[in-house]
Amino acid sequence: AAAGARWNHVWVGTETGILKGVNLQRKQAANFTAAGQPRREEAVSALCWGAGGETQILVGCADRTVRYFSTEEGRFQGHKPCPGGEGTFRGLAQVDGTLVTCVESGIVRVWRDNDKEASSDPLLELSVGPGVCRMRQDPAHPHLIATGGKENALKVWDLQGSEEPVFRAKNVRNDWLDLRVPIWDQDIQFLPESQKLVTCTGYHQVRVYDPASPQRRPVLEATYGEYPLTAMTLTPGANSVIVGNTHGQLAEIDLRQGRLLGCLKGLAGSVRGLQCHPSKPLLASCGLDRVLRVHRIRNPRGLEHKVYLKSQLNCLLLSGRDNWE
Repeated sequence: AAAGARWNHVWVGTETGILKGVNLQRKQAANFTAAGQPRREEAVSALCWGAGGETQILVGCADRTVRYFSTEEGRFQGHKPCPGGEGTFRGLAQVDGTLVTCVESGIVRVWRDNDKEASSDPLLELSVGPGVCRMRQDPAHPHLIATGGKENALKVWDLQGSEEPVFRAKNVRNDWLDLRVPIWDQDIQFLPESQKLVTCTGYHQVRVYDPASPQRRPVLEATYGEYPLTAMTLTPGANSVIVGNTHGQLAEIDLRQGRLLGCLKGLAGSVRGLQCHPSKPLLASCGLDRVLRVHRIRNPRGLEHKVYLKSQLNCLLLSGRDNWE
């Protein structure tokens, strides 16, 4: 399993603390654990690629350590304890040899990445407000991160800048009964080649924000379904997003007009992880029904691969390489 680890197409983090590498051509899944035994205390809540492209995976566990996994060697290569704040990791990122962590209670910390074992002090600490659901890094500008959560409006932070956010979203206007509209941003994405961001909420809205415009409220809002939206990913052209909700429904929403472009079927439980391939029309999804699915999102839409993985799945990383053999 270790030798073929670099050929895995999808990496999935599970509720039982296992990192699973899935090879879709062979329909095989390999389990990797740091301790040897799966433990719920090490449930994987966040994944991101390391500094060397796709040769390293950073695995954020529930016991508040970040473990380093080498896809070349197929094994874990040390870990880093990242204390501070309460709750599980809501986002991991890597910037210029530093590691960025964000936890549920709203503490974002930047750590030196080189001393893996020593519990050093963080280089920087930001308080972004409690109830965080997601921290997301801007792929085009790695030093920018966005945070949002339950009653915690979308904010964009510059890790090289001040303690204040560079953009702070404003809540939408009161509804027709003049009641305040609640805030619950569940996932955030940066739109490439613009300053815009898109969020999906626990109140089934998809919203586009434009920090360059004078108004801090959403410039576009669409709704889908009746259930909380839990995950979102950009399609390869970045003209639309695919959102998933707590009932396993997947839908593609156009970001120019806000209309529904189509739905994808097959999921049975709450969607936890979604990611589109950067160039191919493929979408990987995982969730509480323990199955990793890969859909085609363009002509024709449909299910390409389906792999049952035995434990509840929290997050995934889809390899961006083009040759899928």
